[in-house]
Amino acid sequence: FGDRDRLQRYIDGLAGLPIRQYRREAQLAYWINLYNALTVHLVLDFYPVESILDIDISPGFFSDGPWGYPIVEVEGAELTLDDIEHRILRPIWRDPLIHYGVNCAAIGCPNLASTAFTAENAPLLLVEGAAIYVNDDRGAKIDKDGDFVVSELYDWYEDDFGGDEAGVIAHLGQYAADHLRAVLVGRNEIDDYDYDWSLNDAVV
Repeated sequence: FGDRDRLQRYIDGLAGLPIRQYRREAQLAYWINLYNALTVHLVLDFYPVESILDIDISPGFFSDGPWGYPIVEVEGAELTLDDIEHRILRPIWRDPLIHYGVNCAAIGCPNLASTAFTAENAPLLLVEGAAIYVNDDRGAKIDKDGDFVVSELYDWYEDDFGGDEAGVIAHLGQYAADHLRAVLVGRNEIDDYDYDWSLNDAVV
C-alpha cells in the first residue's frame, strides 16, 4: 500500500501543475508520465483482472475498458485517458513514437519505460521503445505459416505510421535490427495483425 500511496501522490502532484506554463518538451514528458501513472493506478484499483479490457468503466453501452472514464482533473478540465492520448498527445505532437511511450498494461503493448520521461530524455526513450517493440514478436514477425504479422497497433493507427501498409513497413524499417530488416526487404504488404490484450502482470 505504501507504493500505491506514493503513486497517488505522484499523480496528484502532476495534476496540480500549471502544465500550460511549461515548455513544449516538458509538456510531452508530462502527459506521457501522467497517462502511464493513471493506467497503472487503474489496474491496481481493479486488480486482479485478466485484461485492462475487464476494467469496463467507460460510459456508453458499447464502450470497453477504462479509456473513456473521466479520471483526472488538470487545470480545471476533467480528462479521460482517451483525452490525453487522442486529444492532446497525438494531435499536438503528431509523432508516431508517442505510441511507444504510452502504455496500456497489455502484453501486446509497447513496454512501460523503467524511468520517468523528462524533457531531456524523452526523445531517446521513445526511440529506444520503438526499437525494442519493433524488433520483438509483438511488433513484427513471420509466423509459423510464413505470414508477415504485425501488431494491431499499426492497423488502429495506420495514419500515424505512414497512412498505408507500405508506410507501416517503412516505419518498421527505420528501427529494424538485421533480422527484421531482412524480412522487410522488397515487402510492401502485411499479411495479418495480432495483439495480446492479456494483462502485463508481474511474474511471481
